[in-house]
Amino acid sequence: MRRYLPSLSALHAFEAAARYMNFTKAADDLGLTQSGISRQIKNLEDFLGVTLFHRSGPRLVLTEVGANYYRDVALSLDRLQEISIDAVRGRTVDSSLMIGTHPTLASRWLPERLSTFINAHPEIPLEIMPAAPTTDFETTRLDITILRGAGTWLHARSIELFPETLAVVASPSLIPLGEKRAPLDFSNYPMLQNSGRPSLWLNWLRLAGLSYSGRIQGSRFSHHEMIINAAVHGIGIAVIPTFYIERELENGLLHMPFGDPIQSEDCYFAVYPERKSHNANIILFRDWLVRQTRKHGA
Repeated sequence: MRRYLPSLSALHAFEAAARYMNFTKAADDLGLTQSGISRQIKNLEDFLGVTLFHRSGPRLVLTEVGANYYRDVALSLDRLQEISIDAVRGRTVDSSLMIGTHPTLASRWLPERLSTFINAHPEIPLEIMPAAPTTDFETTRLDITILRGAGTWLHARSIELFPETLAVVASPSLIPLGEKRAPLDFSNYPMLQNSGRPSLWLNWLRLAGLSYSGRIQGSRFSHHEMIINAAVHGIGIAVIPTFYIERELENGLLHMPFGDPIQSEDCYFAVYPERKSHNANIILFRDWLVRQTRKHGA
């Protein structure tokens, strides 16, 4: 008997449109035209006999049916991708771990520790991918993530790993190594800014109990890795989570002339989908993360 299934291209178009809530972005993602996306979704709505989107001018809003359908379609497409990859690489995706985290954490903090897990569990292939604090744990393909936040994510379990501490750091080429400055003297130097976390300077001032009414301005970078490199080269001073710059602080490429680190209001957590909470590999990695952070204090 013929299956009651819409076309795969229509499902791809719908999933992309629901993910971006924008036909144009969905078209760019899939290499189609905007009218092609619109036509595919119209065909899908006709096939199902339901309305998936409300269209209000340029805005798209998923209907209740559309939102439920999107969650199920995203999971199904992920599963189709997984079994297709399994066929190519000759192993099941369940044998591997897909780990998500911030790119700077993945390039700096995690690699220095990951060898102990790999040596203990060589049979578990790892895939490291970027993950956002807004990850949807009901549909994500990720098995476990390391995220900054307050500890609550929908459809997920979390366990605290370590608190975040912030420090204002400078290169010795900008402020000689060992010299101390009053905290408010920071305004005499160019300030590097993080466009991904634009409130970092204000948070540091508030946490330090400092009253400052001047402007905070300076070169803006999109993430911590860029800011760290800029600070090392003496372009300016920066507010940076200290666990990102352990090596630079240890070898004197950066130092903290404006005072000791201050604990922020956020912590880092191991976060994993509720639907995968009994996965043995996830539990292994979660427990390893906890041991690592307890042992080394992050």
